Amino acid sequence: MSVSAEPQAAPPVQEHAGEHRDYAGAKLGMWLFIFSELILFGGLFVAYGMYRSMHAHEFHKASGELNLTLGVINTLVLLTSSLTMVLSIVAIRLQRKLQSMFFLAGTMLLGTVFLVNKFFEWMAKFHHGIYPGSEHMMARPPGERLFFGLYFGMTGLHGLHVTIGVVLMSVMLVFLARDRIRHDDFIKLENTGLYWHLVDVIWIFLLPLFYLAA
Repeated sequence: MSVSAEPQAAPPVQEHAGEHRDYAGAKLGMWLFIFSELILFGGLFVAYGMYRSMHAHEFHKASGELNLTLGVINTLVLLTSSLTMVLSIVAIRLQRKLQSMFFLAGTMLLGTVFLVNKFFEWMAKFHHGIYPGSEHMMARPPGERLFFGLYFGMTGLHGLHVTIGVVLMSVMLVFLARDRIRHDDFIKLENTGLYWHLVDVIWIFLLPLFYLAA
């Protein structure tokens, strides 16, 4: 005598047990962070615009003392780094881990080149006594003091963001090496890319404000 049994439903397959993923929440959180950063720099841009309207001649004169060549080179460096970041994300989506790591390392290198260029540019200004609070600076007209105060403050804040970005990418590189970032789970790398694009966009605004002030 045969006993018929109803087929049992297969238990749900759990990928990477114990791992909770909230991609939508992670992406929303990143966009909220980006929005807050835009408010921060937006306020600084408004302050720059107000002071520039009050001291147009002094801002123009002070702008001529900045190294336009280095400013343009740094712009090209950051634009290229945005491309390599995109290529890193595309590579991991195509399951090309080593290629993704290569492009991410290239992005880190370009970010470091930007910081090195900015360091030498700042050191040249310090060497000539052009920095907030120096005797040379205090002897200048108020408009020029405002210009260089904003220059050091805003480019310094941007440089801090670049440094944070390079550190984040170094962490992402380790995650890639350890398969904590995969073709089916790359939200961390994608959010890092969004942050890096924000850094690049902010510099694109800083370049004409300070280096091309006319």
